[in-house]
Amino acid sequence: MDYLQPRELAQKMVEAGEEKLFMSTKDTLIRSIGAGALLTLAAFFALTVITKTGSLLTGAILFPIGFIMLNMLKFDLITGVFTLSPLPVINGREGCTWAKVFRNWSIVFCGNFIGSLFVVFLASFSVRYGYSGETSEIFPAFHKLLSKVGEGRTLGFEKWGIAGWFTCFVRGILCNWMVSMGVIGAIYARSTIGKFFCMWAPIMCFFFMVFEHAVVNMFLFPFAMTMGADFTLVDFFLWNEIPTLLGNFVGGFCLVGLPIYLTHFKVEKKAPQV
Repeated sequence: MDYLQPRELAQKMVEAGEEKLFMSTKDTLIRSIGAGALLTLAAFFALTVITKTGSLLTGAILFPIGFIMLNMLKFDLITGVFTLSPLPVINGREGCTWAKVFRNWSIVFCGNFIGSLFVVFLASFSVRYGYSGETSEIFPAFHKLLSKVGEGRTLGFEKWGIAGWFTCFVRGILCNWMVSMGVIGAIYARSTIGKFFCMWAPIMCFFFMVFEHAVVNMFLFPFAMTMGADFTLVDFFLWNEIPTLLGNFVGGFCLVGLPIYLTHFKVEKKAPQV
């Protein structure tokens, strides 16, 4: 059998969360920077595919390569640690506290943002010839697409007020419900090809359905601003990143990590002594 049974999966998820809580600050930061960079580099690739082919489906099919690479390297996304790192605390593992969980989340979030902004710089530099005033042939297509996406998913939500904010929040829930299935897929599949398909399918789904992923958006919206999209950083955080982040937590922990733990984690009972 080349996959773990749910009971084994729950045990491995708790152990994976525990490992993250005790990881050094250096390792956590490096892995989260790498994760943010790889995922957003894949987003840049998918964006290029979409602008050149006009096919969102083709971009969605190819985008998961970044997620697969970072998970095989055991790099960390904030969406994944939302799912796993609270579990050892709930399980009562020695030394595991909520303070350690929030420390882990904070470092991973910052690392993901650093990695994403690094790719924003490289991507925008590459299509604007070092901000020299000249632009590459793909710049007009990027500008048109990113302006539509960036403004629509910030100012577009703002137009609807609280309903728009909660729309973004719900899309964040749906996103990390899918993404976290990819996270645990990398755990319960034993073979490399099994891990590949268990990660690829849910990531493709979230991307094609245009759900909101906090780390992808760390690249997408700042990149849109470098391309000339008409919205501000305040618009981005207030009407997209904050509701997306909160939705990602609910989708990952409340709909994936916690249900699996509650129904499948079982404590081995000791045999009665005679």
